[in-house]
Amino acid sequence: MKPKVTMIAWNQNDNYVVTAVNNHLLKVWNSSTGQLLHDLVGHADEVFVLETHPFDSRIMLSAGHDGNIFIWDITKGTKTKHYFNMIEGQGHGAVFDCKFSPDGQHFACTDSHGHLLIFGFGCSRPYEKIPDQMFFHTDYRPLIRDSNNYVLDEQTQQAPHLMPPPFLVDVDGNPHPTKYQRLVPGRENCADEHLIPQLGYVATSDGEVVEQVIGQQTVDQDEPGLEPSILDGMIRQLQLEQDQRTGADQESAPSGPQNGEGTPRRG
Repeated sequence: MKPKVTMIAWNQNDNYVVTAVNNHLLKVWNSSTGQLLHDLVGHADEVFVLETHPFDSRIMLSAGHDGNIFIWDITKGTKTKHYFNMIEGQGHGAVFDCKFSPDGQHFACTDSHGHLLIFGFGCSRPYEKIPDQMFFHTDYRPLIRDSNNYVLDEQTQQAPHLMPPPFLVDVDGNPHPTKYQRLVPGRENCADEHLIPQLGYVATSDGEVVEQVIGQQTVDQDEPGLEPSILDGMIRQLQLEQDQRTGADQESAPSGPQNGEGTPRRG
């Protein structure tokens, strides 16, 4: 097999260069002379992640498709720490990316099974309140394009960035309790009634019909005896004010788009 470099990284002070080779070895080089200093042995599959410590020039992290995560002392050519990403009932999970925190006390990794792995010093209690499965209900919603070719959410006919903060759901689309919904930026101070999503039935790709979150719970204003949602009223008011400002700007601006750019409008 012809050796190929799959990843390369300099250490924090640029004195060393580490290369990952497709024969599963990591090689440490002197960046000034090009001399090979160490062969780091431990990985059993290709490595596409090399991350240097933010301030300790001795430390380098590597992770690969074999599920192994290593912390190396590249000045000595030795392993400092090792973690194997074993997933119960599914074998190991390939590690696709890793990043250190700015203070160097933590690092986070993502794997092929959609897991976020967080390592570091200190207490793990702040992370224990996070549910095991976290997705936004809007993650896989279908999109359409309007007459101006702008992208809109298919159900609400709104631009995705103008929609209310999404709900947290599990992998099957079931909403999490309200205490978790407040973890979403923009929902921290919402009343309980604004944290209850509207459920609907959707068809999956294999034809199965499942119940999933489809949006913010609202009350039909035409239905007698029921109050409309305060949040929906605020959104409508903000949209009206924005439309009025846009209309005023268009009246005062010269006709025709400037520099080929127009104001994105919902169809």
